[in-house]
This record gives sequence, structure tokens and C-alpha cells, in this order.
Amino acid sequence: MMDEEVLTIREMCDLFEVTPRTLRFYEAKELLFPIREGQKRLFTNRDRARLTLILRGKRFGFSLEQIRQLLNLYDIGDQGERQLREVCEAAKERLADMERQRDELEIGIEDLRARIEWGATELEKLAGRAKS
Repeated sequence: MMDEEVLTIREMCDLFEVTPRTLRFYEAKELLFPIREGQKRLFTNRDRARLTLILRGKRFGFSLEQIRQLLNLYDIGDQGERQLREVCEAAKERLADMERQRDELEIGIEDLRARIEWGATELEKLAGRAKS
């Protein structure tokens, strides 16, 4: 085998707090490429780095297809320049989307707060009329 440290599927699950099913799913989607020894899967440093990026990408809201495409750019032989450029561009677009969503949420929250306050005021008025 290789000189680098490899981890079993259980060790990967423990390290990254994911399930074996998740790792097998990412392998099926060609995001991870563990060494196969019969039914056994062994994960290399490269797999650990890729899984770190996959999980980060998912947390930021990227689709698995976007993540796969960005990860595959590493292999084109330009020391990662194109990958870095495209990751930065995709990240800027995603940040803009997230900021738009946040702004929409803030507007919705303020509107809902106002509706709750209005409802509470109306209930107080109704309660006051009922006592009269």
C-alpha cells in the first residue's frame, strides 16, 4: 500500500462526524475516491482534504454538482490556479445570494413583528370592550 496514513470508513466517520452512508454516497457521486480492498474502503490524505471541502461547500449552500466540478479543477495541472479563481467567483456569487436571503429574512422578520404587535394591540382592545 502507500506510505501515507489511510483511515477506515469508521475512522473517517468519527473524524468528520458523518455516517458511512454519507461517505458511500459521496463516493458514488465521484467526490471521494477511497482505495478499495475487497469491501474495505481506505481513505487517503487527499480524500480527507476533499471531504473537508465537500462539507464546507455544503454548509455554504453549494450543490454537490458544483462542488464536484470545483474539486475536479484541481487536476488540470496549473497548480490549482483555475480552481482557486473559480472557487472565489462561485463563493462571491453564493455570498451575494446569502446576503439577499438575509435581507429578505430581515424584512420578513420586521413585518411579522409588526403583525404580532398589531394583533396584541387588537386583542387588548377586544379584551377592554368585553369588560365594559
